[in-house]
Amino acid sequence: MKNIPEIKLGIISVSRDCFPITLSARRRNAVARAYAEKYGDIYECPITVENERDAVAAVDDVLDNDVNALVVFLGNFGPEAPETQIAELFGGPVMYAAAAEEDIAVLSSDRGDAYCGMLNCSYNLGLRNIKAYIPSYPVGTAAEVADMIADFVPVARALEGIANLKIISYGPRPRDFFACNAPIKPLYDLGVEIEENSELDLLVAYKKHANDSRIPAKVEEMAAELGEGNKMAGILPRLAQFELTLLDIAEENRGSREYVAFANKCWPAFQTEFGFVPCYVNSRLTAMGIPVSCEVDIYGALSEYIGLCVSGEPVTLLDINNTVPADLYEADIRGRFPYQHKETFMGFHCGNTPICRLKSGTMKYQLIMHQGLEPDKEPDITRGTLEGDILPGPITFFRLQGNAEGSLQAYIAQGEVLPVSTHSFGGIGVFAIPQMHRFYRHVLIEKQYPHHGAVAFGHWGKALFSVFDYLGLEDISINQPASLPYPTENPFD
Repeated sequence: MKNIPEIKLGIISVSRDCFPITLSARRRNAVARAYAEKYGDIYECPITVENERDAVAAVDDVLDNDVNALVVFLGNFGPEAPETQIAELFGGPVMYAAAAEEDIAVLSSDRGDAYCGMLNCSYNLGLRNIKAYIPSYPVGTAAEVADMIADFVPVARALEGIANLKIISYGPRPRDFFACNAPIKPLYDLGVEIEENSELDLLVAYKKHANDSRIPAKVEEMAAELGEGNKMAGILPRLAQFELTLLDIAEENRGSREYVAFANKCWPAFQTEFGFVPCYVNSRLTAMGIPVSCEVDIYGALSEYIGLCVSGEPVTLLDINNTVPADLYEADIRGRFPYQHKETFMGFHCGNTPICRLKSGTMKYQLIMHQGLEPDKEPDITRGTLEGDILPGPITFFRLQGNAEGSLQAYIAQGEVLPVSTHSFGGIGVFAIPQMHRFYRHVLIEKQYPHHGAVAFGHWGKALFSVFDYLGLEDISINQPASLPYPTENPFD
């Protein structure tokens, strides 16, 4: 099941009718060539838009050629109304950029003035209440605009995915984790479909898959993936049955939507009724591109899906969990890495991180649940976690959240997983984020974020910020540098 969009780019040039139309067409062609040489295919619309009828014809042309992300390029000053009507007519992710003057020779007779035209374009977008992706400096040479388009692709992929996403949830949110409560209205504002079900529905579906003929092959697949980490092979048939259940639900219940994510109940009754911990299955589906969040965290699932679309690679969902002990910091971090003790923390979850993101993934049992559910026996119903230290490297910790008032907010913080042993259980890593202690207090606590955060592997803050901005979020927080106080920060502290 392909679960993220494939972006097909198109470019339309626009031209003010008192400027040479050939100038805009020639510059569009140079951008398309530059993009194709460095990045790949882009459909070049042959219609240069000067008026409203041109706009209709050009949009029809790109839609007929399966374009789902569009670049509107001001090769000269551009026609203010028609160039913004393009975005209205297209309906999908749209980027605007403008041409820089190539050299001294064009200044005497072939100047385009797109630097000026971009200002009026932005004003007209505002008049029409149109959201568009505009690069941080949207005027450039053909090669520079090609680079801007490359930055637009992950943003467009996320926007297109969100617009065609259904989140399927099972079970009420655990009362002890009520911070994951999800007001539904903002999801509809984003265009996301939500289908909430009882965990009894999931149990019924699971039982219907008993003796499914596909289970043995799925068990073999899991065993091959785990390799030497297959420490509890006896639980694999149950996990295989559950994975097939979720895959079938995803295919059968997506309805009118192309893409699916899950937000599922995973404790405390889950273990006694299903007979296992679902973490490993959640990790496998997430690696396949179908995020499955823990504890019915609907906005966690949405955040994971956005990270998947932006990065194009498996993500995870972790608790911002515990401090790094002072002795561990002194032994393994101080002097080796440029972080204060308070800038480090441990990101953890029971075992939902894909095996490709772990140093050595091992099938284990959930230690805390075992202590409560079957303390005096060998692990049985608490088996099913995938455990190991998370691979070191750059990460982006982020979350899109519907808050208690029903409005949307988000945070983004770039950092890294340190190559430091955690000496702990679960899927876990030692994280470092610059100025984390201030970010923790003045964003996460101040703005009442829950403990779950999505993790994209790599630094994806630029694209994520653009996605959230395009979606119209007015509150996007980052980990601010020491030189930039938060509004609520005590200046005497």
